[in-house]
Amino acid sequence: MTSAWIDDVRARYAAGGLAGRLTPGNRPAVVVVDLQYGFTDPTCGPGFDLTPVVEATRGLLDAARAARVPVFFTTISFPGTGGVRTWLTKMPAMRDLRPGTPWVDIDHRLDRRPSEPVIAKQAASAFAHTRLLMSLRELDVDTLLLCGATTSGCVRASAVDACANDLPTFVVRECVGDREAGPHDAALLDLDAKYADVISLAEALAVIKGGTS
Repeated sequence: MTSAWIDDVRARYAAGGLAGRLTPGNRPAVVVVDLQYGFTDPTCGPGFDLTPVVEATRGLLDAARAARVPVFFTTISFPGTGGVRTWLTKMPAMRDLRPGTPWVDIDHRLDRRPSEPVIAKQAASAFAHTRLLMSLRELDVDTLLLCGATTSGCVRASAVDACANDLPTFVVRECVGDREAGPHDAALLDLDAKYADVISLAEALAVIKGGTS
């Protein structure tokens, strides 16, 4: 997937009326999707090296904390197989993501604070069968900065659901990752065309700064 091909697709999308731009509001929140050890530690079945993503996300989180911007984490955790058998059939490696194991813990490099909720989920989207949307509404959040893994999986699903719930979402390019470059690049292209804005870390930091004015 070359940059020329991506540029060509973007141009065709724009000509067809896709890829509109969103405007950030004044009350952002950061949602970090599944940067748990089960995904950031390559010794776990679903895991792979996400060091650059973790480091970039830590920078964004530090800025959010300094600005008192709300931060939420999600983790995939399966207390049993009831109700999630289809996903586990597709990804049996995730059977290791059980409560009480280190694989469901948020990577310590992100320095999660006790005040920052961790939302356990058994589906791809951070919004599926969780109270995340309610929590964001309670805080009058009008802008979502989305980080985490994987770009083509849980990040994408979360962005699509955020759009469905009329919540402007900004996927931070340096703060999301995938196992392979192809699915990562395709997901970012598709998200930016239809459901969210894909922005740089520098732009995300500006959103946080703007949200504190």
